[in-house]
Amino acid sequence: MNPVVHSMTPQGRTGGRVYLRMIHEGTADRIDWRTVPDYKRAYTVRRGRKVRHLTRLAPHIRGLRHEPGSFLWDDLSILLFTPEMRARTVFVFHHYEPLQFDSWPLEPLLWHRLFAVLPQCRAVVCVAPSWAAFLRAHGVDNVQLIYNAFDLAEIDRVRDMDPADCKARLGLPRDEISVYAGKAVHWKGIERVSAAIEGRLGLHLVTTGSNTVGSPGRHFDLPRPQYLELLRACDVGVFIPRMREGWSRCAAEALLLGVPCLIQPIAGLGDLARLTEQPPPDPHRLAEQIRERAGAAPEESKTAYETLARFDTAYFRDAWSRLLIQAAGP
Repeated sequence: MNPVVHSMTPQGRTGGRVYLRMIHEGTADRIDWRTVPDYKRAYTVRRGRKVRHLTRLAPHIRGLRHEPGSFLWDDLSILLFTPEMRARTVFVFHHYEPLQFDSWPLEPLLWHRLFAVLPQCRAVVCVAPSWAAFLRAHGVDNVQLIYNAFDLAEIDRVRDMDPADCKARLGLPRDEISVYAGKAVHWKGIERVSAAIEGRLGLHLVTTGSNTVGSPGRHFDLPRPQYLELLRACDVGVFIPRMREGWSRCAAEALLLGVPCLIQPIAGLGDLARLTEQPPPDPHRLAEQIRERAGAAPEESKTAYETLARFDTAYFRDAWSRLLIQAAGP
């Protein structure tokens, strides 16, 4: 009989939701998954959503107190767990970003409390070395590192496509440099990239996602197969967020698909930049840097691909299966 593990429903398209969904899919033959709703991502109004989310989730968590099995959690609602429940919990720490506080003034207090209870968990997993160091500095010693992972068959299918053909299908100018700046949401630096290339001949901005910031460039909200083709069509990636990301899936997938990048060395993005040897952006000459990166040697793309290809779905499945089966034990 497979171990029972409770988690939140892995719905949504953020990097954290993709990570959780990949855990579910990769271990489905070894783990009996039970889920509770994730209300937070159903709210269209951000203000106060975490408090509303916790209020609605509280009855579900009370109902889990005497359920057998362990827990995989990645949400502030772990504060509603009993100490006995936390002792059966593997917590996934994606990142911590005060810029994202939408339930001020209560939310900072909740995060402060989170760092106090994480040492009670069976294990805490993060996706980048910088976040492992951050957690240890906050007194969390039971930290493990399991990187984001990628379906290389999916990546290789798109990598074999001609970028010019992808540009044509998506309506991108063939004779201009398409600059991918990531998801058009708050604190991702979209406005900084846009300002740097505005009015520069031969450069145009490309963004993806829900577009909560009103991206001024060519914006796409695509199903995943077409999204990957869009990345393949782009010439340079520029990732200069204000927020401290975990380990940007957008940036990593762009690199896997042959897109040379400029990456701000901040938090988990800095780990990704160092691992793949991508240079940092210079805000005083960003447009010139973009043109230089568009002419990067093909060998660089191959090196970045080989570096990230170590983190495939087999690596991810094995790492998470071992950890969850271990957590289910005595």
